[in-house]
Parts: sequence; structure tokens; C-alpha cells
Amino acid sequence: MTMKPIGTAPPLYDPDAVRPLREELPRVGVRELLTPQDVDAALKQQGTVLVVVNSVCGCAAGAARPAVMMALQNKVIPDHLTTVFAGMDREATERAREYLKPFPPSSPSIGLLKDGAPVAMIERRAIEGRTPSDIARSLAEIFDRHCTRPGPSIPREELEKIVPVRMCGSSIPPAH
Repeated sequence: MTMKPIGTAPPLYDPDAVRPLREELPRVGVRELLTPQDVDAALKQQGTVLVVVNSVCGCAAGAARPAVMMALQNKVIPDHLTTVFAGMDREATERAREYLKPFPPSSPSIGLLKDGAPVAMIERRAIEGRTPSDIARSLAEIFDRHCTRPGPSIPREELEKIVPVRMCGSSIPPAH
């Protein structure tokens, strides 16, 4: 089954090749935002909203996605868990980045909004070269400061069944 792009900006990568990278975060309760309208509805919500800007790069696969999955095992987590995919759902990603200002665009990145305003951001430069555990600890500290929803997002036993995809953009063919 070939995934069809949503929106008018075509994806940069083959959607079928990217599918495994997209499926990881939803497995831990993170909702994909595919359109600017999805982003508006999700990011304007009251409470805390996690926004993961996912990507095909190696630091997303090797650090960012695993870190988010680990951090969502924390005792408190954001009220709403969301993700956009840079290079794939381009219009949704651009809209999400508008909400994350004044932080510059970064892929991957992990932001937290509270009542619609950004309160924390882990940019790519703070992801590269760090372990998923280190990033997860930073996220847990952010969650402890700003969040009240009891965690985890899924039972630990379910998380342990997930094997993170170790693939980067250099091995993914461009979209046709």
C-alpha cells in the first residue's frame, strides 16, 4: 500500500520507505499531525502539548525518537502528545514551527507548549552526540517542571517490545 501525501507540498522522501520512521512515535501514544489544520487544533489546546519534529536523519533515529519514547515513561507527561514529520508533511511542519517561535526551525527537535506558548525546546544541536538516555532525562526534567498528567503513556512492557528503527535519510530514496 502506497501512502499518499497530504497537502499540496509533495514529500521529499519516498513515503513507503519513511513509514517505519513514522510508526514509532504513534506506538507510544503520540498523535501525528498531517495538516496545518491538525496542527492548529492540537497546539491551541489548553494544558501542555509535546511537539516532536520528526525527521529521517540519523540523530532522529539514533537519539530523538528513542528519547521521546523513554521520556514518556516518566511519572508525569504532557497532556497532549503530537508529532509532525519534516520533509514529509511539510505544511504541517511549517505551521508547527510557527507555534514554536522564537526557537529556530530544527529537525529533529522536541518542544513543549503550555496553553499555546512554547516553554521548552530541545533543538537538533542538543540532540546530536547525546544518548537517548541523556535526552530522555532532560525531557523528564522539563515534564516534571511543566506537566501534571500521570505517566507513562504506555505500559513499560509495551515499550520494551518496540525496537527502534536505525535508518537515516541517506538510505531513503527521494519521492518521485
